[in-house]
Amino acid sequence: MIRFVAIAYLATLARGFAPVSLQGKGFVSQVTTTTPLSETTLYPRLASSLAVVSSGEKSSIDQSTKIYGPESKETPKVLGGVKIGLRKLVVITGASSGLGLSCAETLAKTGKYFVVMACRDVEKGKRVAKERGLPDGSYTVMKLELASLQSVRDFVANLKAFKSARPLTHLICNAAVYKPTDPEPVWTDDGFEMSMGVNHFGHFLLVNLLLDDMSRAKGARVCIVGSITGNTNTVGGGLVYPQANLGNLAGFEKGATKPVAMADGKPFFGAKAYKDSKVCNMMTVSELHRRYHEDTGIVFSSMYPGCIAETALFREKRQWFRKLFPVFMKYVTGGYVGEKEAGERLAQVIDDPQCNKSGVYWSWNGGAQTVGRWAPDGKPRGAGGSGGEIFENQQSDAVRDIETAKKMWALSKKAVGLTNKEMYKNGKLEEDL
Repeated sequence: MIRFVAIAYLATLARGFAPVSLQGKGFVSQVTTTTPLSETTLYPRLASSLAVVSSGEKSSIDQSTKIYGPESKETPKVLGGVKIGLRKLVVITGASSGLGLSCAETLAKTGKYFVVMACRDVEKGKRVAKERGLPDGSYTVMKLELASLQSVRDFVANLKAFKSARPLTHLICNAAVYKPTDPEPVWTDDGFEMSMGVNHFGHFLLVNLLLDDMSRAKGARVCIVGSITGNTNTVGGGLVYPQANLGNLAGFEKGATKPVAMADGKPFFGAKAYKDSKVCNMMTVSELHRRYHEDTGIVFSSMYPGCIAETALFREKRQWFRKLFPVFMKYVTGGYVGEKEAGERLAQVIDDPQCNKSGVYWSWNGGAQTVGRWAPDGKPRGAGGSGGEIFENQQSDAVRDIETAKKMWALSKKAVGLTNKEMYKNGKLEEDL
């Protein structure tokens, strides 16, 4: 009975995940009064492009709305090899806050890693690194705007200049955008819907551009952060509307660019766009493993850190949701995990010898496939939340669909303009797949 009530309550809360435009009248005033960190705040130059796109509009972004322009480019850092020393070199995207920052702190303080904090806001990255007490000489902050494919390419060039001949040992793709309240899509510099463009396409290009370099490193690992929201075999992914569904990738077949906002080609739905992007993240890991693990020796994995209910990822949710959601996840579902513990979990996937297995989706404490069980301390256990041991979790059938994953890979490669010359071994392994 308790479990039934919890599930029913979760279904009620699901309303909080739906875009404001689907939750009744008056959504414009709700957005302006309860989401101060809207896309117009985070990306002010995009404010003029938030109007509804007509079906006949061409797939192009005006130069004045660029998120990453010539003035955004960073001067390459050099002589990084001296700073890195004998430590392992790890890149973490989205390392200026939340899960990424916590992971960067954890790895840097071990003394075994030199951390490259790949951030959109370099000055913020420097500031929070000092505030969190990352040891001097254990990190550097570099510009990476995942909403721009040019920025991704510039970052890779700058990283190679910084580290010189030293290969990259580990890559953690953590950065993510979640826009559940937006009634209309916002676009990246390359015309992708923002959630899919940042979460999937930007990381897809980044990983592929670094594979050849990482293949020279001993014990290299790549981890792309996944989510239960993309797995329909979980409470959060199966019961909370909407469910992730790539369909037949009709949107990708059309180029996935403006005015096409969704992977399945259907009308924009902010919460689903995020979930679909996480499916693509986890499929990318599966394809990387299938295509490149045997030849490169790189360990490819994904993971779900638990529900960090107080993360900035939920900054655009309504105030009532941001207050109630952590309490609900901690005491009802048992899926809650603190930011520090989540960062330690992500670091574990990179550092722990037992995680040296490729093609795995790592989880803790039950993996959120059921509502948590009662525990004496009043905090439910077994729903992916705090505590418990790491284990190899099972992804949903949709995420493990090989044919869809192959199609997703091919269409993503085309969408980001990735050439065989830029790929591992000049794309020769692609010819056999």
